[in-house]
Amino acid sequence: MPAEPRHPQESPDPAAGVLRLDQIGFDAPGELLARFGLRLQAVTDGQPIPGSFWGDEEAGIIGGTVYARSDTPVHSLLHEAGHLIVLPPERRLDVHTDATDSIEEEDATCYLQIVLADELPGVGRDRLMRDMDAWGYSFRLGSARAWFENDAGEALLFLQQRGLL
Repeated sequence: MPAEPRHPQESPDPAAGVLRLDQIGFDAPGELLARFGLRLQAVTDGQPIPGSFWGDEEAGIIGGTVYARSDTPVHSLLHEAGHLIVLPPERRLDVHTDATDSIEEEDATCYLQIVLADELPGVGRDRLMRDMDAWGYSFRLGSARAWFENDAGEALLFLQQRGLL
């Protein structure tokens, strides 16, 4: 006998459980971004997020501002902010939606978003790495944690050389 089709509620979407801004609020992330000279701009629910590369609920960046809604995943906010943080301040002003095509900067951004998660109450790197995996980030070692712990030496060096860690 063939298996019965599963009802959508019975088929969990692993990305559905990722931590979102409505669960932690905008204050702590806004304060964190301000430490790096960035601004967090809340976007009204249901409205498009300016500067969002991926669209939907993903955070966006324009200049020194990170845009997000209450349904934006925390990992997305930290990732987009990380893109701006790894750039020299004079390059930030030119950013609109797509921060870089540099592999080194992308890797440094992923590393930094994991580290910055420890600065947000109720988040932390463990939760963020699980959310990154659930969302579909792809690392050659199979998970964000495996990459962070075993294959991110160049990203760490990049951040250290720029005085970011």
